[in-house]
Amino acid sequence: MAGKDKGKTGNVIEVDSKLGRVLIEKLNLMKKHVRPKKQGQAGQIIEAPRKIDISNVMIVCGQCKKASRISLKRDNDKKVRICKKCQATI
Repeated sequence: MAGKDKGKTGNVIEVDSKLGRVLIEKLNLMKKHVRPKKQGQAGQIIEAPRKIDISNVMIVCGQCKKASRISLKRDNDKKVRICKKCQATI
């Protein structure tokens, strides 16, 4: 929702509920310069994703393909997540 990767989508790899951060593949990439370990080996630049704050992430609905808020509805003693825009179950 905010920052340099606004509007991009990706799959969630990891959720850290204590810190309130989410790791999403191919988003918020950082470049890390790695020195060679042995003589004659070349150094390299590695790109790795970093964690994003949960408040900057939204769920994308599978039917309408839009980022939307969700609501909870009780269906046969189960809680079901529902898209606020198209009312489809997620």
